[in-house]
Amino acid sequence: MTSTFRALEASETEGKFSLKIVEKNIADLPEGDLLIKVDFSSLNYKDAMSASGLPGVTRNYPHTPGIDAAGKIAESTVPDFKEGDEVIVTGYDLGMNTSGGFGEYIRVPPNWAVHLPKGLTAKQSMSLGTAGLTAGLSIHALDSFREYAGLKNTKSVVSGATGGVGSISVMLLSKLGSEVTAVTGKNDQSDFLHAIGASNILSREELAETARKPIGKSLWDVGVDVASGEILSLLLTSLSPGGAVACSGLVGGPSFESSIFPFILRGNALIGIDSVEIPLKDKEHIWEHFAHDWVLEGLDKSTKEVSLDNLEVEIESILSGNQVGRVLVKI
Repeated sequence: MTSTFRALEASETEGKFSLKIVEKNIADLPEGDLLIKVDFSSLNYKDAMSASGLPGVTRNYPHTPGIDAAGKIAESTVPDFKEGDEVIVTGYDLGMNTSGGFGEYIRVPPNWAVHLPKGLTAKQSMSLGTAGLTAGLSIHALDSFREYAGLKNTKSVVSGATGGVGSISVMLLSKLGSEVTAVTGKNDQSDFLHAIGASNILSREELAETARKPIGKSLWDVGVDVASGEILSLLLTSLSPGGAVACSGLVGGPSFESSIFPFILRGNALIGIDSVEIPLKDKEHIWEHFAHDWVLEGLDKSTKEVSLDNLEVEIESILSGNQVGRVLVKI
């Protein structure tokens, strides 16, 4: 086995951050029982934050980002994993302060890794990545809140619908039989949103005109929100009795305004979604869904594949708000 590997490294010089491909030593990876040869990763907003030095993600540089990785076990010191096993690693500290999936090798503890389910390829798993995991957890939480009555014939709303979590939520809700309204700030992406399963499309401005505070018409049974801020406030005022919104992001800011009315007059709920630190068994459950009953036929068409060498352009794109769908990284 080689002793060095290629990785995308973010470094800081006099307060300015830059990216370059470097050769790293496997011996310099952090301690851990699993050495994994990475085949695919994916690009998430948190990766772009880490790569550009935005606060709240990575403390020390130089650093290799990448909160997602799928590949094969190269070395293992634990019985649950053996050389050649295909695995998925998402979240925990990977790509934050632990060298991440934008390199050819990672070394992690065994309680960060799940076996790749039968029926799912490594490429498919990273076309989903943390964004897909978050979307899946959101839909699972909404179904659970409805006491597993299913989402067929419901009306749903998804904010940030052209992004990673949003686009997969649209696809999944549509597959499960929900009539999906996609909320987007990208008014030129109607064809994309209809193609992945959206029945209706609202601009942010149209949402503001449609929804009313402190409580408005009952428009949707369930919602998936990645924005927070004003959009989350509007979604909460527009739920049907017994409805819920699953929230997993804060691109619209960390705060939102709400009255008590949706909660005490309609029995609505706001459900927080964490896809990073949750127990491994909860991640395994969602990956099994994607391998079997949640197979998304349109995922390939909404995913752009890039190499490690071309990743910097995509990082700039996601930071400027121009990413549509998912970015798969072939390592």
